[in-house]
Amino acid sequence: MQKLFTILAFLFFCTTFAQENKKENKKIVEVSCGQCKFAMTDKKGCDLAVRINGKSYFVEGTSIDDHGDAHADDGFCSAIRKAEVVGEIKDNKFVVTYFKLLPTPTK
Repeated sequence: MQKLFTILAFLFFCTTFAQENKKENKKIVEVSCGQCKFAMTDKKGCDLAVRINGKSYFVEGTSIDDHGDAHADDGFCSAIRKAEVVGEIKDNKFVVTYFKLLPTPTK
């Protein structure tokens, strides 16, 4: 019984610690169409990109079409938005593991 309790306590600790680490890695970044708003020329057509510390990166792990109409008034081809993300830069791309588009501020 004590071994079972120890194992459960260990699993609870690991799960809680992993979730806290994930929260700490979240950052708010600018997100938009790389071609339309960030003047990126590496690709043709509209592709999702993030801007981190003034440098733009195309995104892997989610696409521009996963987050609504890119050509709407508040879409990625028309506006630079904010998103909460978790990911890392690999081979000059931002590989996202978590992406939450933040609401557009009201005027």
